[in-house]
Amino acid sequence: MKSRQIAAQLYTLRDYLKTPGDIAESLHKVRAMGYEAVQLSGLGPIDEVELVKILDGEGLACSSTHEDSQQMLDHPETIVEKLHKLGCKYTAYPYPSGIKFDTADNLNAFIAALNRAGKVFYDAGITFAYHNHHIEFLKIEGRLALDAIYQDTDPRYLQGEIDTYWVQAGGGDPVEWCKKLSGRLPLLHLKDYGITPDITPAFFEVGRGNLKWKEILETAEKGGTEWFIVEQDVCPGDPFESLKISLDYLKQNFCRG
Repeated sequence: MKSRQIAAQLYTLRDYLKTPGDIAESLHKVRAMGYEAVQLSGLGPIDEVELVKILDGEGLACSSTHEDSQQMLDHPETIVEKLHKLGCKYTAYPYPSGIKFDTADNLNAFIAALNRAGKVFYDAGITFAYHNHHIEFLKIEGRLALDAIYQDTDPRYLQGEIDTYWVQAGGGDPVEWCKKLSGRLPLLHLKDYGITPDITPAFFEVGRGNLKWKEILETAEKGGTEWFIVEQDVCPGDPFESLKISLDYLKQNFCRG
């Protein structure tokens, strides 16, 4: 893994991204701490032209984006237009908002919608990925929902964005999921999982929790992962400091240039 492949997921900084001025200031801080790329998510209203100008001015690449879940399924062509303006070739479905996983029929309908949207992205030269949480580890008629999502979609139309924390929270193994999606995992969310002193599962900075980072990163690299995206949904203090802690750990232990 090279340092330029590590991106900061801006959802981590969502409280500091309300206005174009906030966005510019926060992106400057992200670049100053050593990140060379970001995943766009959690931003307030900003014109794509202005956003590209800020990113270029800071020397930050746009690794990928997260977009509105419903819009991605119902109007993927509008996301295509946005991604082309940004010059970004990856986007990920962030969360199955409003989707019921209670029956196989409902799950199958959702999978079909992902496949349809993915074809629109594919035809436009954009890679559409799926970002999991723990809910996809529900078993429906003996099969994990996340297995069904990947097994029943065309790999051209749906790739993976495995989230290491949520795999662990769902009872899965992040290493095994990186193996399972080898060749189909361009994006990987790096998020550590640990237990607080009050015996509560929590988000930790990468390297401060319990996940097996050496095995995770080696497996993902072998499988062709292009972007390693640091995210922390909830931080114990300053989210900028949490992003810096995670980046420093990755650079010190796993980066080769």
